[in-house]
Amino acid sequence: MAYADLHVHTTRSDGALELEEIPAAARRSDVAVVALTDHDRLQPFDERAIERDGVTIVHGIELRVETDTGQRVDLLGYGIEPTSELEATTERIQRNRIERGRAIVERVEDRLGIDLGVTVEDGFGRPHVARAIDAHPDTSYDYEDAFEQLIGNAGPCFVPRELPSFERGRDVLAEAGRIVSLAHPFRYPDPATALELTSELDAVERYYPYGREIDPGPIDRAIERRGLFATGGTDAHERELGVAGLSEAAYRQLGLEDVPR
Repeated sequence: MAYADLHVHTTRSDGALELEEIPAAARRSDVAVVALTDHDRLQPFDERAIERDGVTIVHGIELRVETDTGQRVDLLGYGIEPTSELEATTERIQRNRIERGRAIVERVEDRLGIDLGVTVEDGFGRPHVARAIDAHPDTSYDYEDAFEQLIGNAGPCFVPRELPSFERGRDVLAEAGRIVSLAHPFRYPDPATALELTSELDAVERYYPYGREIDPGPIDRAIERRGLFATGGTDAHERELGVAGLSEAAYRQLGLEDVPR
């Protein structure tokens, strides 16, 4: 298990854990540091990091942006102290997420002839829709089917989001935080082009639960060539932490430790 899990979602976006449950979940996995990186949402505290029940909780965010080539990627910001620009950016994104969520739900309900019974509110995302489809007694789709056949990027019920540009996202995160990292580079349609973006970032997510078939060589070469920090985490949407992350030594290099203990 990892010392620091720097990619964790809570119920403030599409995770299963409440903020108050994070320390206990971390201790179960022998994780000492957790970065909360909810999608396009700030945490309900203004400090760069706080200590709760012996666990350091880093204020992070996962911000989706669009590059000038049209590829959509995720940026991880760490050590966030909210600024007015970042707050305005996340508020605009959340308004659009709600509008988009309602549109996706309507498309699914019309296509399947069912009532999903979901409430679209702050933090709502496609995983909420997929879970509702999976749980509905009148559908034969499970969670993965919902994405693959209905609400995935090429699905009949997909609705695109309005996103800030890569440059805008990078700038507001750099102003508010200590480290800006490219999330999970091998999850994008064009990983090589995504990795080129690290020339304008501080770090790249090196440790991630992709599976054994992934060759991390391209990430390692980008880290060496550009002098990047390596970040890592579980990308936890459920309750298990520490599946991927950093050693204590690698975490200390990030300089996020000026927090009260």
